[in-house]
Amino acid sequence: MPRFSVIVPVYKVRAYLHACLESVLDQSFTDIELIAVDDCSPDACGAIIDEFAARDSRVKSVHLAENVGLGRARNAGMEHASGDYLIFLDSDDTLTPDALHAISDRLKETDEPDVLVYDYARSYWSGETVRNQFTGLLTEEGKAPFQLSDRPALLRLLMVAWNKAYRREFIEREGFVFPPGLYEDTPWTYPVLMKAGTIATLDRVCVHYRQRRQGSILGTATRRHFEIFDQYERVFAFLDAHPELSALWRPVLFRRMVDHYSTIFIKRNRLPRGSRPAFLRKARTHYRRYRVPGARVQTRTRLRHTLVRLGSHRTYRTLWTAMRVRSRARRYAVTARRKVRGAALQFHYRIQLRLPVRADRAVFSSYWGRGYGCNPGALEAAVREHAPHIRTAWITDSRHDHSVPTATARIRPGTAAYWTALARSKYLVNNVNFDRRLVKRPGQIMIQTQHGTPLKLMGLDLQDRPAAARGTDFGALLKNVDKWDYVLSANRHSTLVWERVYPAAYTTLEYGYPRNDIYQRATSADVARLRESLGIPRGTVAILYAPTHRDYRTTQLHTLDLDHLLRALGPRFVVLSRAHHTYKAPLAATSGRLIDVSDHPSIESLCLASDALVTDYSSLMFDYANLDRPIVLHTEDREAYEAARGTYFDVRTFPPGAIARSQDELTDIFVSGRWCASDSAQQRQAFRERFCPHDDGRAAERVVRHVMCGEKGPRPVVVPLSERQPAPAAQALGSQSSKADIDELSPSAARPLLSTPPAQGT
Repeated sequence: MPRFSVIVPVYKVRAYLHACLESVLDQSFTDIELIAVDDCSPDACGAIIDEFAARDSRVKSVHLAENVGLGRARNAGMEHASGDYLIFLDSDDTLTPDALHAISDRLKETDEPDVLVYDYARSYWSGETVRNQFTGLLTEEGKAPFQLSDRPALLRLLMVAWNKAYRREFIEREGFVFPPGLYEDTPWTYPVLMKAGTIATLDRVCVHYRQRRQGSILGTATRRHFEIFDQYERVFAFLDAHPELSALWRPVLFRRMVDHYSTIFIKRNRLPRGSRPAFLRKARTHYRRYRVPGARVQTRTRLRHTLVRLGSHRTYRTLWTAMRVRSRARRYAVTARRKVRGAALQFHYRIQLRLPVRADRAVFSSYWGRGYGCNPGALEAAVREHAPHIRTAWITDSRHDHSVPTATARIRPGTAAYWTALARSKYLVNNVNFDRRLVKRPGQIMIQTQHGTPLKLMGLDLQDRPAAARGTDFGALLKNVDKWDYVLSANRHSTLVWERVYPAAYTTLEYGYPRNDIYQRATSADVARLRESLGIPRGTVAILYAPTHRDYRTTQLHTLDLDHLLRALGPRFVVLSRAHHTYKAPLAATSGRLIDVSDHPSIESLCLASDALVTDYSSLMFDYANLDRPIVLHTEDREAYEAARGTYFDVRTFPPGAIARSQDELTDIFVSGRWCASDSAQQRQAFRERFCPHDDGRAAERVVRHVMCGEKGPRPVVVPLSERQPAPAAQALGSQSSKADIDELSPSAARPLLSTPPAQGT
């Protein structure tokens, strides 16, 4: 008897069916049966199912004599099911890699509950994937398993059958079946959750819910949407048959029903022209029939309930028109206020430009105001230490206030204080560009810190790379470059690139990158504390996986299956997964030994906490080399990356460590120990000699003494590479160190790390 019976009802989805079935059969968890039910589909779906059944014995092909609809096709699949648990999957959706493995593990952890609820993400035709907005309801914290009364908020989730695993014995004992008609999930899901003796949650995306441009019944205007009324009649009939559940859940389901009806009514692509009055009258009838006296209605849905209660289409049209007029008036008012405010701020800025430059002021920013960090962050801290006569300010929005040191003034972008600071501060420091409207004044000094050693093409070298340039105005770029007085560089390679791709009259300070100072200054106690804060278990090897973005893609490229990698490496390894900041979603959700650190404010802290780095073409490799810890490059898509972006040298010919061209090679590098072998160490040493000559922990001090204090020459003198002592990796310390040992490592154990920069990998 298999662990899972995956039931896939199929009708007119031949373009998506291969992907659906393959997502099930390619799962790392193989103890399954796949029951594909051909609901008399008029296209090639039946033949496709038979092809899969012919080549994989786990596939059961079921052909219905007539089209019966989604719900009854699922019932037909259940009649053939023999697995411990039932899983439903719509034939245009897909399971995510290793989803069944994660579901199986969670079922074991929670003592085989009647129902396990897991997460999903909407997958759009554009390639965008958006996780369920109520994902917080699926937290695995707290008691598990539980009953619905313990966590009633689960009813706020999308009422579908395909985001759950059901214990087959429970379903058969209670006699649950799907009804005919549209919205068949409603009278299935509510009763199942209410009746389940034990429920558990899995905070992991297991299904990609395809959002088709056309063809979805929910996006088609048809009178079949009136079938929702039959489905809620079945829900309340279930409550009538189970009075022990009615008192608690009837008010809740009444509110859910009204919300559902109003949603269908308001969506413009559901009800055919002329059918809205009839729909609203029917909804009013149900409102009066199932209303629970005294049931509380939330403020945000009160208008919807009033609409259904009145049941008047004329009232709805009046309210709708009034709301549209009000909304349009608000938009006009907001636009007018924005224009007036912008004009007033620019007038203010012009006045400030006529006032004297303040020699004791410095304003800093990084990554377009995303918070304190990177080279500007390290420089700001050095200014407060070595040039205390200069008052510093940091440009950031309110979301990142917590990252700015208390001794540093905070400035909101686009405010009067912002324009005052840009007009009158002597020192302007950034790792990108300031507002294009900034007027560089005589007496002002602008420091362009950059944010990494360039491997990929930059600046003017992107003129024949449209995928990477993305409409860059190179004339405007050079106007910004002309404002620079100093450009920071970490090595000769960077100096030669910057001066060619950003040609101007600035002075290059090849002093090292300030953001890398922390690697020489942090202590073993700092490393231990960071690992503890990230939840890295003692005695494990922490791999930081930090790929860069792809110019030839608009969505994130998943070249590694991290769950599969961890299973191959065994319990001694942990992966810290960090997506590039240009993407709005993690590479993988936190699960067991896979820890998502995409939102962590400091890439430097993550580097310190890790024992090895896996990356591709990211400039992070040049920074990480300063720690003298193993680096492995995964370059599976090098040809595509080279064609779209281009690089200044083939990193495979001069790598900082072992190179993997596929997931299997990467796994072998770690399993065999090559990642930390002597030949990898020799490659890393040569790499450090070329790219890390100045990063000795005092780069920021050299810049401040030269620019702010007027000292000549690179002082202090650079410490030779052979004499540096970067922060030791946890494995180098001995992974079994006791807490007492860690507490006694250094008197500085109680101090925080130098600044807390949210620098992003590039």
